Amino acid sequence: MNPFSISNKHILITGASSGIGRQCAITCSQMGAKVTLLGRDEIRLREVLSLMEGDEHLILVEDISITSHIKRLVETSINSLGKVDGFIHAAGIEGTLPINSLNEEKYIAYFKINVIAGFEFIKYLAKKKNFNNKGASFVLLGSVMGTLGEPGKVAYCSSKGALVNGVKALALELSSKNIRINSISPGIVETPMTKNAFEMLPKESVEILRRNHPLGFGKPEDIANSILFFLSGASKWITGTNLIIDGGYSAK
Repeated sequence: MNPFSISNKHILITGASSGIGRQCAITCSQMGAKVTLLGRDEIRLREVLSLMEGDEHLILVEDISITSHIKRLVETSINSLGKVDGFIHAAGIEGTLPINSLNEEKYIAYFKINVIAGFEFIKYLAKKKNFNNKGASFVLLGSVMGTLGEPGKVAYCSSKGALVNGVKALALELSSKNIRINSISPGIVETPMTKNAFEMLPKESVEILRRNHPLGFGKPEDIANSILFFLSGASKWITGTNLIIDGGYSAK
């Protein structure tokens, strides 16, 4: 028995078309899992699918900020690939906006994707008919900015902070069903989104950011591999935890 195996498990992933969610889909397929890939861009989802191993996967194209659609998405996923064993909420939005540029509508946009959508998925996935009888593991993508602060990131930091603390309450509430819930909080990970952001900054600023991460910037596979651990039986006694993976950024 390999406690790290997720072979034949059904994993549902939001934000699977890019960045960390994309890598999670690829990594899970390489480990023998069946994957539901959920995102807004069908072309990019199909590109990810072409890089995955195995053929028992499903693509769902949807904007999950429309939370009224989530129940249907869960039902479609389960009808196609069976009860879920794992869930990864990798969808999210990030940005830098000073508080004078924020309003109620912009706060809500951050919270809808970063927090509410993930919790709504869990609400439906945690129904007895929808998850594996032996239990399940759900992982939500936070950020070091959920516990630290940075100028211009009031909306982002507060949404990720809400997610990290909400995970603790959810873990306690669903433990009786043998559903484990944890969060992962990365530092700066080299994704297309961060690379585009770096192009807008002076090289000196990017180097300062890099030096603030003693082990350098992360790669998507660094986060995907840690999520894989949470999905596997090797972490069966871990719930309500937030794992910071930031190359030493928050240790300073």
